[in-house]
Amino acid sequence: MDKQVHTSRVGEEFAQEMKKQSQKERFMSLAPLIILLVLIVIFSVTAQGFFSINNFYNLLNQAAIPLVMSLGLTFVILMGSTDLSAEGLGGFIGSVVALMVLNSKNDMNLGAFAIPLVVLISIGVSMLSGLLHIKGKLPSFMVSYGVSSIMSGFAVLSYRGVPARIRDPLFTVMAQGNFLGIPYLTWIAIVTFVIAYILQNRTRFGSYVMAIGDNEAIAKNIGINIEWTKFKVFVWLGLCIGIVGVMGAVRVGQGDVGIGSDLVFPAITSVVVGGTSLSGGKGGVVHTLIGAFIVTVINNALVLLGVSPYIQQAVQGLIILGAVALSVPHGKNLIVK
Repeated sequence: MDKQVHTSRVGEEFAQEMKKQSQKERFMSLAPLIILLVLIVIFSVTAQGFFSINNFYNLLNQAAIPLVMSLGLTFVILMGSTDLSAEGLGGFIGSVVALMVLNSKNDMNLGAFAIPLVVLISIGVSMLSGLLHIKGKLPSFMVSYGVSSIMSGFAVLSYRGVPARIRDPLFTVMAQGNFLGIPYLTWIAIVTFVIAYILQNRTRFGSYVMAIGDNEAIAKNIGINIEWTKFKVFVWLGLCIGIVGVMGAVRVGQGDVGIGSDLVFPAITSVVVGGTSLSGGKGGVVHTLIGAFIVTVINNALVLLGVSPYIQQAVQGLIILGAVALSVPHGKNLIVK
């Protein structure tokens, strides 16, 4: 009888513990959204001009490129991996597309056809990087860093040290135009987000990525093709980097390796701040959307408040440290695959 009572108590305690854990996870999943709303309220009061229609459109415009980059990295991080190739590859794509349209350096003028062409180049390079990681069993962190360095060099070689200024009217329209008051670059980011959401939540591919990040050994045992799924993740990443490279060239009006600078770590920050775990298997593109706006809102408000750019970098560093500390389970080591 005593044994049955003891077993019943243990069962009740376990159920209560599971309920507490579930409530904690539910709160943690809502925390980024709560933080975003609190920041909006605070900056609306403290930063003059923050809560205005013009600044709202500025926020949408500023978030466009970081969001697309973050959406590309989300699937990599969901697998428990990371990738640093965006800076070099993004700079290369931006440099090359400027040389393929009407520009100040050569007579080439492929027009709109140049855009899908350079995006395909980006996908191809990312696929190669993925193959080195998957088939070569090399850490994606190191492979992508090497690829980034190589592509940075190719970017500078492509324009021989003097960036090509873009004169194509299509790029001017993309940079300055809008639809329903929303900039074209923001619409590109919105479409990319919708595609990413469908991939994660409405396809087997998204389920497989989550399963691999949660436990790769179990995912393999239940029949998931690990290598093929990872390969498709790098295809998606290459697509996003290609889009980002073109968007960067559109925004600055020329092709320069600097287009790729400061892409990776702000994007990783957005992913992790939004609630996606660096150890994989938890989070997703909705979290990334929220995270991207948290980072953009903070940067936008600091500019309006007249804060020094160096302090802004320090703030971003603190955000990264805080996000990583919250994303890594206590007592567990983060393994970069």
